[in-house]
Amino acid sequence: MEKHLDQSEIDSMFASSRENTAKEEVAALSEEATPERKHAAYNFNRAGQINQEQMQAISTVNDLFARNLTHNMGAWLRTEFGTTLVSAEQLVYSEFTERIPELAYVCSVRLDPLDALGVLQMDLAMAPPMVDLLLGGVGRSAPLRKSTDIEEDILLSVMEIVVRELKIAWQPVGLKFALERREPEAEVSRLMPLSEKTLCMSFEIRMPEAQGTLNLCLPAVVLNTTLRRLIAERDRPRRRTPEARARMASLMEEAQFGAMLQFPTMHLNARVLADMAPGAVLRLPLPRQAMAELRVGGLAIFHAQPVRSGEHRGAQVKGHTDDAQRQGMD
Repeated sequence: MEKHLDQSEIDSMFASSRENTAKEEVAALSEEATPERKHAAYNFNRAGQINQEQMQAISTVNDLFARNLTHNMGAWLRTEFGTTLVSAEQLVYSEFTERIPELAYVCSVRLDPLDALGVLQMDLAMAPPMVDLLLGGVGRSAPLRKSTDIEEDILLSVMEIVVRELKIAWQPVGLKFALERREPEAEVSRLMPLSEKTLCMSFEIRMPEAQGTLNLCLPAVVLNTTLRRLIAERDRPRRRTPEARARMASLMEEAQFGAMLQFPTMHLNARVLADMAPGAVLRLPLPRQAMAELRVGGLAIFHAQPVRSGEHRGAQVKGHTDDAQRQGMD
């Protein structure tokens, strides 16, 4: 049996359908306005990891340290001396200690104000030429062996210079290096927890008759605050003092730039150029009132008129070129 609906029931059904459709549209808009949040499990093993931006900032500091050590150590030893950054990587401290050779010079370095210790290690292959030079020799190499007490004192002076250059390189971010002491082999593994995450930087050092490595190991966790400050200092625009600006201006007054007086750019027929011969007169497609251009460093700066001053040729400046005015040159 068919059921017939009157008009009021039909209107009620359409109203109910429109209401449900409106609710669905509101729900869809609400989901679009609220982005879906993605959650990921936190890996505690990544605590203390140094990111790529921090590594770039560290490379800047390392380059400064390598340059300063090259110049100052070479002047102190009175010989050729080179320092080059080979690698910078994150290691567990136990991995770093496993890489230390059996015969090596290791000392601890205090990091202020972080109240932490770092480790500085140098190959003993560098000791004989350094000791020989500082005792008046020519820097000859020698077979690898344990160093004597006198040699230990001399190498301690070498490490003091290395730590001083580290202090200078890291000074802008407030990290100070201070040489603690020469560490016996048995004590090296106790300077940090073996599971400590560290940042290890390896430098190659070269002398005329010897070559070796200089390794610096720093705890990665305590460096995070310092590295953030280093990145902030690097991105901050540098402001020179009035004295520095005045000195720069004074030095620039003595700088020399190439200058030449030439006609403006023009177009010449290739046949005219091909028919040129000694004694021929070349008609230039320029109006009589056209000015030459005085170019400084390849840039058109002034309109000028060729003149003669005694036995010298010169240019009488008439005004700035359009390009110079657009660039705001005085």
